[in-house]
Amino acid sequence: MKWHILMGAMVLLFSCKQEPKPENTVTQESQVETEKTVKQLREELISKGFQIFDYVDEATKDTVIMQQYYIAFLKSGPNRSQSKEEADSLQALHLAHLGRMYELGYADISGPFGDDGDIRGITIYNTPTLEVADSLANMDPMVKAGRLVIEMHPWWAAKGFPLR
Repeated sequence: MKWHILMGAMVLLFSCKQEPKPENTVTQESQVETEKTVKQLREELISKGFQIFDYVDEATKDTVIMQQYYIAFLKSGPNRSQSKEEADSLQALHLAHLGRMYELGYADISGPFGDDGDIRGITIYNTPTLEVADSLANMDPMVKAGRLVIEMHPWWAAKGFPLR
């Protein structure tokens, strides 16, 4: 069982994107370029159907684009009676599915929980609609086999900010 947690942690580690931190010194030229980039990002997200809004940070007065993501809670499913070999095979297929979601840009982060509760893990989907995220989550071989079930929720987060 511990190797499942290790594999999940490895998937989580390799799926996290490190964003470069902005430098403290901003010239007028780079500020105009940054505003143009933010404007382009906003237009791109809207054109692809993503739900967004602007949030103004009171401390810095910076405008942050907030985007709606979707969190899939992967919960214990009704069919958990697979043999060890079957469960191991499903775990490998599950990790391959998540890897494909990262490669295609549909998932941003994923990982198992550290306890043995009903909620086994989460995946955060970066898709324009709940229907797309739910469809992708339900393509997971663990879900298809009934070992996991999906509970999906919309979730807002700042676009492009790293985990801290």
